[in-house]
Amino acid sequence: MIDEIFLQRYLDALLTGDRKQCRGIIEEILHHNSASITGIYSDVIWPMMMEVDNLYRSERITSAQEHLATRINRTIVDQLQNKLPRQQQTDRKIVICSSLRETSELGGQMIADMFESAGWDVRFIGGGLSNDDILAYIHEFSPEILIIYGTEPSETPEIRSIIDKIRGINAWPNMKIMLSGGVFGRAEGLWEEIGADLFAANAVEALQIASDENQAQCQPVRTINQRKRKQLVISGQDLTDE
Repeated sequence: MIDEIFLQRYLDALLTGDRKQCRGIIEEILHHNSASITGIYSDVIWPMMMEVDNLYRSERITSAQEHLATRINRTIVDQLQNKLPRQQQTDRKIVICSSLRETSELGGQMIADMFESAGWDVRFIGGGLSNDDILAYIHEFSPEILIIYGTEPSETPEIRSIIDKIRGINAWPNMKIMLSGGVFGRAEGLWEEIGADLFAANAVEALQIASDENQAQCQPVRTINQRKRKQLVISGQDLTDE
C-alpha cells in the first residue's frame, strides 16, 4: 500500500498545478516505497483522478484546478506507460472509447495501458466519435470487448442507443460491452439498466473481469424497465441525487 502521506502530498501538488513536485513525489514512491508502475497506476493516479473529479463535482475546487490536475496526471501516465510490464501478445482484442471530458480520456487511456500491458490487442479511440463511427470501427476490428468509459448523465441516452443498436444488429453476438467510470460509477446499477454485460470500477478490475474466461459464458443481466432507484431516469438530471 502507498503511504497516505505520499497521496496527500501528491494531491496537494496536483491542485496547485506543480508539475515538478508531482513528478518528484512519483519518483519518491517508486524508489522509496517499492511501488511498481502498475501500483502507481492503480494506487496513486487512478484514486487521485477520482478524488479530483469528486472535488470538482462538489465545487470544492475550480475548473482551472481540475484541468491542471488532470493534465499533470495524464503527463505522468504518458511517461510511465512504456515502463509497464509486458506480457506475451495474445490474439484477444478490445476497443475502448470515452466521453469528451479530459478526465474520461485519461481513465480510458489508463485502461488501454493496462490491457496493452497484459498482451491484448488494444484500440483506444477516445471520445468525440458518433455511434455510427464506433459501430463501423467495431465491424472493422471485431473486438471481444467494447469498453465505454466515463460518460456524463446527459450522454447516457446515446450509450443506451448504441447498446440497443448492437443488440439489434446482432452482428457481434459474442462481443461483451463493459461500462466504467463517469455516471456508471456514481449511479449504482445503471450499467445493468441500459443493457451492458459488465461493469468495472477501475482499470485493474476491468482487466481482471475481461481476462476471466468464465465471464465469456455469462449472460448479461438485463434489468431494463425494472428501475431499482427512482432517480435513474435517463435525462440530463443528476443521477446521483438521493
